[in-house]
Amino acid sequence: MTALTSANGIIALLDESQPELKIYALQQLNTLVDEFWAEVADSIAKIEILYEDTSFTQRELAALVASKVYYNLGELDDSLTFALGAGEAFDLSESSEYVTTMISKCIDKYITLRSESEDPDSAVDPRLEDIVERMFQRCVDDCEFEQAIGIALESRRLDIVEAMIKRGEDSNKLLSYVLDVSMTLVQNLEFRNEVLRLLVDLYTSLENPDYISISQCLVHLNDPSSCAVMLKELIEDSNELMAQQISFDLEENATQEFLSKVAAELPVEPEIEEEKAEGATEDEKPKNDTPFKKIKSILSGEESIRLHLEFLYRNNHTDLLILKNTKNALESRNSIYHTAVTFANAFMQAGTTSDEFLRQNLDWLSRATNWSKFSATAALGVIHKGQLAQSMNLLAPYLPQESVGNSSYSEGGSLYALGLINANHGAKVLDYLKNALKDTSDDVIQHGACLGLGVAGMATANEAIYEELKNVLFGDDAVAGEAAGLAMGLIMLGTGNETAVDEMLQYAHETQHEKIIRGLAIGIPFIMYGKEEQADELIKNLLEDKDPVLRYGGIYTIAMAYSGTGNNKAIRRLLHVAVSDVNDDVRRAAVTAIGFVLLRNPKQVPRIVQLLAESYNPHVRYGATLALGISCAGTGYLDALELLEPMTKDPVDFVRQGAFISQAMILIQQTENTNPKVAGVRKLFETIISDKHEDPMAKFGAVLAQGIIDAGGRNVTISLLSRTGHANMPAIVGMAVFTQFWYWYPLTHMLSLAFTPTAIIGLNKNLETPRFEFVSNAKPSLFAYPPAIKPPSATVVEKVATAVLSTTAKAKARAKKIEKEKGDQMDIDEDKHTGTKEDEEMQDDEKKDSGHKSPIQKKQQKKEENFELLENMARVVPAQLKHITFKEDSRYIPVKKENVGGIIMMIDRKPEEEEDLIQPRVPAGGKYSLS
Repeated sequence: MTALTSANGIIALLDESQPELKIYALQQLNTLVDEFWAEVADSIAKIEILYEDTSFTQRELAALVASKVYYNLGELDDSLTFALGAGEAFDLSESSEYVTTMISKCIDKYITLRSESEDPDSAVDPRLEDIVERMFQRCVDDCEFEQAIGIALESRRLDIVEAMIKRGEDSNKLLSYVLDVSMTLVQNLEFRNEVLRLLVDLYTSLENPDYISISQCLVHLNDPSSCAVMLKELIEDSNELMAQQISFDLEENATQEFLSKVAAELPVEPEIEEEKAEGATEDEKPKNDTPFKKIKSILSGEESIRLHLEFLYRNNHTDLLILKNTKNALESRNSIYHTAVTFANAFMQAGTTSDEFLRQNLDWLSRATNWSKFSATAALGVIHKGQLAQSMNLLAPYLPQESVGNSSYSEGGSLYALGLINANHGAKVLDYLKNALKDTSDDVIQHGACLGLGVAGMATANEAIYEELKNVLFGDDAVAGEAAGLAMGLIMLGTGNETAVDEMLQYAHETQHEKIIRGLAIGIPFIMYGKEEQADELIKNLLEDKDPVLRYGGIYTIAMAYSGTGNNKAIRRLLHVAVSDVNDDVRRAAVTAIGFVLLRNPKQVPRIVQLLAESYNPHVRYGATLALGISCAGTGYLDALELLEPMTKDPVDFVRQGAFISQAMILIQQTENTNPKVAGVRKLFETIISDKHEDPMAKFGAVLAQGIIDAGGRNVTISLLSRTGHANMPAIVGMAVFTQFWYWYPLTHMLSLAFTPTAIIGLNKNLETPRFEFVSNAKPSLFAYPPAIKPPSATVVEKVATAVLSTTAKAKARAKKIEKEKGDQMDIDEDKHTGTKEDEEMQDDEKKDSGHKSPIQKKQQKKEENFELLENMARVVPAQLKHITFKEDSRYIPVKKENVGGIIMMIDRKPEEEEDLIQPRVPAGGKYSLS
């Protein structure tokens, strides 16, 4: 080209020293550039003609040149068209920006065509297919198997996924990668299930199958039959420990309905003859501990609940002085404050069985009236959560009975408490609660019975209970109907039952009671839990409803259907509603729901809600606080805390309330050593509570936050995902109901469903807890319990220092000098001890405070070790798990190598030796009254 030829000499002038020559060169180049692109425009047409000429032997080269010209012109779509026509002339191995860009465009187009078409094989241009296939081969040649699998999953090429896993050097690693990616990035539910089914086949075909991963896939596929078959095969192959470990993992991740189906398909073993057991003591009675009975016991939830109860009871580190100080600071007749302290105590003692604070403050407790009394009684359900066998005895003084004239509020609260104790494991109390609901016409007792049934019967899909709740709903009583609507959704949790949805939606349009509509608007989303795109039609209908309460329900349907998926479409829809709906409640819910959808991607949430947190609308700001708390719960994530910090000073009281609650959720089980914000946040809660000018709503939030940050005796975290990465269904549902405390305070107790004990509990094959030690490879102070706060010193308050005149001091000094000269040692010794014992103690304290230590004290202050030995049933917080190892010479080692946390089955390497077992301490629990 003439322009290009002329340019060579002109470019050389740019290296000359004279500025005039450089200016001349630039002017000439400016003209040449225009001429060059004019020539390019003429030539591109000629190149295209050559490409279209079928008789031309170098058509592919012409296409490649045309593609590069269009690439440099910025016309990427045209460039891709000619790159496809270039065939083999388009060299994928070339490491140029052009080739990289074209490959990226090819893959994007390929993924789009295959994912959006009903018949993907016929929708894709064969030339495009050829380039992608060559790309897959290049990945194989370069051993980039994960990259190929990622592209294959996005383009729905299961054949490539399978081929890459089989060709890879480490099949186990690739299988784990596919399982993780399919659960976090594959957004189409139907295709994800196809991937999981393939994974089950591939895991099973391994020489040493990964049964734990297989069980994870089967839970997602809702395939209890295959789970039962796998457990049977493991026991028949004498691999009972692995079967027990899988059963514990299933119990942690699956629904009641799923677990009951697995148990029902296991073999039925004969019971030990009852005659032999009659008259025998508890220790002498023969035990039904055959392998399948133990498996069924685990699947029922009884074993894990028993172990967690024992762990929480043994390790209870609740600081009652915090509660005492809070109660004293809020000592007034305001029922909001009474209720707030009730909730804080329930959270702090959740699952510990300790009602010490209540017994110490019976007079304070007796002041509760009406719904405060309902909440106070229901709090017993949180404190004794997991006492399945003793729940009826514990609550006997409050449960409805003709002979005792209890308040209907305490009777209703006790039925709610019964459900909370048996949350998600209600087989033994569902009939009692159902009868209690049928046998009363009192709306308060019905309210408590409905809530109890809902929380105890979660996801059971029990038709009989559903019908009883529907009868209460159709009674059209506002108080009972609200709880019935919510409970119907909990019973049908995750079933996608269209009949139930239609009935509930129809009644929501018919009734005039806003409370009932609200109960149904929260119940309906639970039915669509985890249904993803299957819920889209219902979401569309709800969001278009003219009733804002039902639009609110539509938002929670998005939150439940897409919880933990990170689905982009769901996020876009929520953000649109957050800025466009005319109703503040709906906008607040839309921002809150972002936290549920992004459970697996908490680091994205601060960035997404940053602008919403600065919105002029306080409801949107409040939603932003909860979104941060829900998604980042237990993480201590600093970006989220920094976003919440200015919101604790918000001019609107309920925004401050939300900020306090979310700070506590994020900082639960964080220490000052792991997170620099902890001390300041705890101090902030105290300041807000003791400030007489602070608004009651903000104080309510601070008190609740105190309970949350120290929940479960400081031995639980809030985790909406299980250790294996599954969505923790009871926790997500509990959190969703908890957010409704905005309208109805008793629902605050539902947060207890999200409390997850943080322990390592090792078991032998008899499901007993042997004594053994394991190592935490971190400084003990890093994950230690927070120190208990100190009560104010009585001596400081009572004693006032005596003023001493300077002349008196000088006179004493002169007298001492004279006495010393006389050698009267006795007088000097006496003078040393003229102070009282209290004075000496104060002086010792001052020395300690000023940093003066005796040589003995200095010797005792040793350098802190970089590890500590922990015993079985010790608290191990989530951040500590990566530091945990088992000693090489230990008698017990875990049966699973990864995700070592929670309840783990231990292999006994010395089975012939007698075991040292940890004996249970949890009190049996009996009847008592707090009134």
